[in-house]
Amino acid sequence: MYVAERLREVREAKKLSQGDVEKRTGLLRCYISRVENGHTVPAVETLEKLARALEIPLYQLLYDGDGLPPITQFPHRSEPPEWGESGKNARYLRRLRHCLAHMSPEDRNLIMFTLTKMSKLAKRNS
Repeated sequence: MYVAERLREVREAKKLSQGDVEKRTGLLRCYISRVENGHTVPAVETLEKLARALEIPLYQLLYDGDGLPPITQFPHRSEPPEWGESGKNARYLRRLRHCLAHMSPEDRNLIMFTLTKMSKLAKRNS
């Protein structure tokens, strides 16, 4: 709900109509209205479009405060990274996800069935 209120505040402060935002983003005015009224939760990509149209950084739509948000220091990891988190394996995993997303459900089920059979055979042989 906070993002909706913040979006309307910024738009009105810049003296823009929903129609102006529609022209700048390519989003429908009725969708912008639904977001501003809290009826729809926009995706991050949509929030980026809206922030660009309003000529503000994205964090200003999400952060409640003045200035930049504080920088959080994350602890260093002591264990090695998981498979597919970085490097060549991450690129491979990203391509695999892309291919699976464009397959039909029947094809995905066939692949899962085959992998299940292969893993059972591998367990039996080891």
